[in-house]
Amino acid sequence: MPAPSLADWLRQESDDALAALLRTRRDLSTPPPSDTIVLATRAGTPGSVARACEDLDTFTLAVLDALLLAGADTDPVTSAEVARLVGTGIGEALTLLRTRALVWGEDDGLRVPPSARDALGPFPAGLGASSPTLAGTDIEAALAEIGEDERALLTTLAAGPPIGRTRDASADVPLERAQNPVQRLLARGLLLRRDDQTVELPRELGIALRGGSVFDPASLREPELPVHPHNRSTVDEAAAGEAMEFLRQTENMLRAWSATPPPVLKSGGLGVRELKKLAKDLDVDETRVTLLAEIAVGAGLVADSEATSPEWVPTTLTDTWLASPTAQRWMTLAQAWLELPRLPGLAGGRDAKDKPIAPLSEDLRRPLAPVSRRRILLALAALPEGAGVKSTDELVAALAWRAPRRGGRLRDETVRWTMAEGAALGLIGLGGLTTATRALLAEDRPGAVEAMLDALPRPVDHVLVQADLTVVAPGPLEAELAAEMTAVADIESAGHATVYRITETSVRRALDTGRTAGELHQLFTSRSATPVPQSLSYLIDDVARRHGRLRGGAAESFLRCDDASLLAEVMGSPVAAEYGLRMIAPTVLISPYPLAEVLDALRAAGFAPAAEGPDGRVMDIRPSGRRLPAKARAARRAPGEQAGLTDEQVGKIVAHVRAGDAASARRRGETVRAPQGGGAGDTSATLALLSQATMERREVWIGFVDSRGTSSQRVVRPMRVGGGVLEGTDNERYPLHRITSAALVED
Repeated sequence: MPAPSLADWLRQESDDALAALLRTRRDLSTPPPSDTIVLATRAGTPGSVARACEDLDTFTLAVLDALLLAGADTDPVTSAEVARLVGTGIGEALTLLRTRALVWGEDDGLRVPPSARDALGPFPAGLGASSPTLAGTDIEAALAEIGEDERALLTTLAAGPPIGRTRDASADVPLERAQNPVQRLLARGLLLRRDDQTVELPRELGIALRGGSVFDPASLREPELPVHPHNRSTVDEAAAGEAMEFLRQTENMLRAWSATPPPVLKSGGLGVRELKKLAKDLDVDETRVTLLAEIAVGAGLVADSEATSPEWVPTTLTDTWLASPTAQRWMTLAQAWLELPRLPGLAGGRDAKDKPIAPLSEDLRRPLAPVSRRRILLALAALPEGAGVKSTDELVAALAWRAPRRGGRLRDETVRWTMAEGAALGLIGLGGLTTATRALLAEDRPGAVEAMLDALPRPVDHVLVQADLTVVAPGPLEAELAAEMTAVADIESAGHATVYRITETSVRRALDTGRTAGELHQLFTSRSATPVPQSLSYLIDDVARRHGRLRGGAAESFLRCDDASLLAEVMGSPVAAEYGLRMIAPTVLISPYPLAEVLDALRAAGFAPAAEGPDGRVMDIRPSGRRLPAKARAARRAPGEQAGLTDEQVGKIVAHVRAGDAASARRRGETVRAPQGGGAGDTSATLALLSQATMERREVWIGFVDSRGTSSQRVVRPMRVGGGVLEGTDNERYPLHRITSAALVED
């Protein structure tokens, strides 16, 4: 009995099986296939097969390779034959491959799509073509006769791929005249000549050199992933400490860039000089600075000013972020990293043109980075709570085995980068996921914030003032106390216990903010758990005694006039109160408002003022053109995985396919077709046939084109034809202008 085609097999499958296929291979559902023939054709294309193989593990791919070795892409093969090639049972793998329509048929007649060879490569399992000349040959005896150099060449080709390029393949030389390993192996029939420069290792010889097995049995088993068991609280607290340090570094970076924004490179990104400077200021390496900058921009805390000389400038969101609680600030950065469509780890490397890749440049953009990042974290989430991987390299090997065709050339490096970045951000602690991260992956943001809040050390409400004018914070300070200490002291060393240094400059800075000497004395007296040293009191009093003797103020504009009576008249007008005019000398007034507004108000009040420049000459300050306010840049979320189909959508697609199959199977009479280039004859005939079917209550076969341009066919029992629409008894509606052909169904 010949094996069924993929379309026949799909037609015989249950609705649940088709639904499972559409869920696992979502590319098959867009646009909805009109019948199983279209579905099978789409499922057999090389691109679709390659996508369906991306999530398959190494063992399942080995089974697919064995099917290709057995020739299942051309003729049916048995599962026993495939199991012999694999060397073990293949039942579960076959079930998975059948679910994805990568294999179909019963165990005694398995088939795979012919395009599978194109999708998986020309050499299944890394083996070459079979050589008929080796049939019945004692391969072990033949291998015993060759030299070490020849065996080394064969061993290299046996590991795959089985082809090699060499100039020695150009001539057919007898064994007695062969001068090199390639010529001797060709003469012995242990290599096949594909062309003048290419040789291929025969399949039989490759299997023999592999010890008689097509696959290394060890490669078919998932590598063990050793873990360290920890208490969940230990992991959470360790990660929380890293998170606090990352938040502190982010805050320092934002403050530094608020004072001196770094320029944007002409090609985009952050320059090497600014990168090194910030790394030195923050006392971190350049990798950490890159991560800080990328996440800050991803979170919308920093943006390109897009000015004539663009700079990386903190946005208005920075102030909100700085004022937020610690756990909420962590949530903002963690969410931004999860959704970041970029790979910060690429910074510092070289692009395709061998040019250095700058942080914040477009070269770091990878739209699928969030998908890879989440996949790695979900692998950690599958471990028991509190368990952490012993080695990142072991995790790399495990994930590579689970999906060897996914991730491209950066697959393994992405795992390493994700582990390092997650640990720096406090999502990963001691190699395992924190409680907050598990909640974040489950889209439970309030739960993640609460879990991080529980893991963070409790803020302290006191400091320890030392005699050498240093202040030790024995833990994270309360927000109000932290702000006071930042105002009056400089951070000397940061960590779980922060050390501040009080200097004359820092005291003067606190006084500049409006604090008084008495308030500073009260701060240290009430908040220090140790006695306040006398040297600190003397320092505060000494700086306060000299502070503010020379004062300055801010003014947006000034008015001057040698006629004191005219200035007195101006001060007596309503303009003076409305624009805050203040006399600082008998002939000078100042205002906090722009000069143009003040002059317009004075002119409206009957005065005739003129504007002057720095040199005293009259100047024109009228605006030169229209101005538009700057537009805020909308935050862009990184694209994630394609949204899955709902049960309702899958049900409709399956019903669509089944209806198309039913229409194809029905016998129909003479078909009436719509005109291709316009004309009324066939249109009238189509309407007449549909009207006849309506009156006789007979089923009619119709061919139509949907709104996507996809041709389909249906069997309908017309209930009414009118208003440009054909209505069926099952409430389906078909616009008449989309019906391309029709025929009465014959019983």
